[in-house]
Amino acid sequence: MITQDATAVADFEQHRPRMFGIAYRMLGSAAEAEDTVQDAWLRWSSADRGDIEHIGAWLAKVVTHLCLNRIGSARVRREEYVGPWLPEPVLTGDGALGPMESAEERDSVSMALLVLLEQLTPVERAVYVLREAFAYGHREIAGLLDLTEANCRQLYRRAAARVAAGRAAAPRPRFEPDPGRLQTLVETFLTAARDGDLARLEGMLTADVRYVADGGGVVNAARRPILGRDTVARFLVGALRKYVAGMPVSFAEVNGEPALLVGGAAVMQVEIEDGLISGMRTVVNPEKLEFLRRQLSHS
Repeated sequence: MITQDATAVADFEQHRPRMFGIAYRMLGSAAEAEDTVQDAWLRWSSADRGDIEHIGAWLAKVVTHLCLNRIGSARVRREEYVGPWLPEPVLTGDGALGPMESAEERDSVSMALLVLLEQLTPVERAVYVLREAFAYGHREIAGLLDLTEANCRQLYRRAAARVAAGRAAAPRPRFEPDPGRLQTLVETFLTAARDGDLARLEGMLTADVRYVADGGGVVNAARRPILGRDTVARFLVGALRKYVAGMPVSFAEVNGEPALLVGGAAVMQVEIEDGLISGMRTVVNPEKLEFLRRQLSHS
């Protein structure tokens, strides 16, 4: 016989992936997303569940409002953050953030988009995530946020315009469609950097290549973006020799895009444009790698 408590757990677990997906996209932090889902469980376990008609909508509303409450304090921490801030990397090949079968689904968790979402107000961010990533209708979003449908439409238009403006200022690179070619390119790039072959390395970078590292002041990392072919090449040669020598390097899908895993110490996403490397985002803050390490230990 299934007890009421067991039913409550089963109902909650059925909706856990969507709750985590909403929270991660709104907060950019897997750790905070997990805490938010746990807070949602506390509310669910103490709720009068007999009055809840649509469990998924009830839980989505709870998680969204919990995220809105968290974003304010998160932004204060962002302002005090040492160096560039990047979202916590998440392996997406295992479905942790939902299906990644289309370009739109992969884009909804990309680091580039999550950084852009930081520029939105909390409510704009909620509306945009619910609409773009989870295809909620404006009437459904209005119910989740306790707003009017007209207001939600206005918030969505404003958020979409701001995201579009941010993308126009920094257009997304075009990735190589063949993963094998991408892996070969990146392996060649790593070999050139490790060997200190500056000429070969520079030949693989665009003139305006951009390198961003998130160390959070916890470990050594560049505290400002590094720009330009020559500067980035010289920096990488020094960094790889000092920090990566002898460490295993593997490929994985992180935030819906190809990435390099350097031991358990770093995650680097490499952006490719017309066969050249146009950008790199590297997370080395160990606090931001805990969730990914757990994913790797379970795989």
